[in-house]
Amino acid sequence: ALIHKERAVANEVQRMTLVGDVTDRVAVIIDDLADTCGTVVKAAEKLTEAGAKNVYAMMIHGVFSGPALERLMKSPIEIIVVSNTIPQHEKIAICPKIQAIDVSSILGEAVRRTHNGESVSYLFGNVPL
Repeated sequence: ALIHKERAVANEVQRMTLVGDVTDRVAVIIDDLADTCGTVVKAAEKLTEAGAKNVYAMMIHGVFSGPALERLMKSPIEIIVVSNTIPQHEKIAICPKIQAIDVSSILGEAVRRTHNGESVSYLFGNVPL
């Protein structure tokens, strides 16, 4: 399934449409950024209303500004996973639904490979631990 969203202006979803059946399924929302979390929470509510049994979210950058943490705590999202491209210690203390993944080793290796003229696409199949 997928959710199609339309925006009239930035940070404001005008319409959100669920395409597909999520009844009795685990739903995972994937997006690039979690800022105020209005969109991801609306998506999670739509999925739950459509019968999803669990809702998880994964975002690259967890900005979590304004009402984001309060929205997440009240939402049906069980866990939201973000990278540590932005420090998350304080936000995790406030909202235990947030989990952060350390991406420093892969970013460092990508920089090293770029600097040395080596293949960065090699990392797609060989993530350093």
